[in-house]
Amino acid sequence: MVMDLNKCIGCQTCTSACKTQWTNRNGREYMYWNNVETRPGQGYPRKWEEAGGGFDMSGELKAGRIPDLRRDYGTAFDMNYLEALNPRGDGVHDQPPSFDGEEHPHLAPVEMPVSGPNWDEDQGAGVYPNSYHFYLPRICNHCTNPACVAACPRKAIYKREEDGIVLVDQSRCRGYQHCVEACPYKKIYFNPIFNRSEKCIFCYPRIEQGLPPACAQQCVGRIRFVGYLDDVESPVHKLVEKWKVALPLHAEYGTQPNVYYIPPLSPSGYDAEDNLTGERRIPEEVLVNFFGPRVPDVLKILEQEREKSRKGEPSELMETLIAYRHEEMFKLDAAYYQKAGKPGAAPVPKGKRIIPIVNWDDWNGHQKTREIAAGNFPGGETGEVA
Repeated sequence: MVMDLNKCIGCQTCTSACKTQWTNRNGREYMYWNNVETRPGQGYPRKWEEAGGGFDMSGELKAGRIPDLRRDYGTAFDMNYLEALNPRGDGVHDQPPSFDGEEHPHLAPVEMPVSGPNWDEDQGAGVYPNSYHFYLPRICNHCTNPACVAACPRKAIYKREEDGIVLVDQSRCRGYQHCVEACPYKKIYFNPIFNRSEKCIFCYPRIEQGLPPACAQQCVGRIRFVGYLDDVESPVHKLVEKWKVALPLHAEYGTQPNVYYIPPLSPSGYDAEDNLTGERRIPEEVLVNFFGPRVPDVLKILEQEREKSRKGEPSELMETLIAYRHEEMFKLDAAYYQKAGKPGAAPVPKGKRIIPIVNWDDWNGHQKTREIAAGNFPGGETGEVA
């Protein structure tokens, strides 16, 4: 997958598409297999770039930490509706707050949350009028050299030979969370109800039918291109290999991610007299930190091709990135999977069982179980269960 960050508007449609299709069941409330975070910012889970994982220069796994549910992911919270609004009319307050003269609490969370998805959305960095931010959508990178696969002692995580999608064999997983610790992008989640690790599956049932993942199909900004990297006719191959304008996120982690990004250009900054300086508002070093040392070259190519389009000259790169025809952003082959197995489905190794659908009626009785998710154990930083 290639994502053009110049077109992402942070609308979270991709997040909603993924959430409603894959993670709307018990134990997955805090999971966002797809999320869009504001950068500069803390990201989701909070400060995931500082949580370790990946490989060192010698190819050995690096130590990482498991994000904390409350501090890093953010738990669901309740509002004080009864005290603030008295919706039941049970005599707590005989008159509305504006008439009885009493001081009523403001509508607020019962327990103040400390983190959550999009906690610092649109904050960014810089000082007005040179403040700046950009949106960074993230899914599992389905790496060529996945740290999660290397870390799993149960061999429960594997790459499909037919397309390289990384999946979790639920029948083998025992919830040790070594994969969560090892993934430098923190894109594997622990389900405390079923004691299993779960992650983005790249919508492989859709891929097998020749359809793009839900996040890509629903993207209103048309930022996501999907295809096979070795298919020279696909936009993914052209953007990554031909024009070389799509870059991996934190390639230094050593996992060889297969999700690429076209770094964002930005408006010109202003000087003290409010005159345009001609310098990009997003500092180059910020983008280099994410996408590596080739960022300046890529931005130069994008600006040159944009200028050609402004002059009316043909630019194959700009034509591809504008994506006039939505269907041309996705080059997938359902026949490829049909040839490999029974019609309409790729062969799944015998015994593999992927992300089971399980109903759990007694959810309220398992609140304490949920609190141990992602390492929220007694004896943490505060010395008690969060």
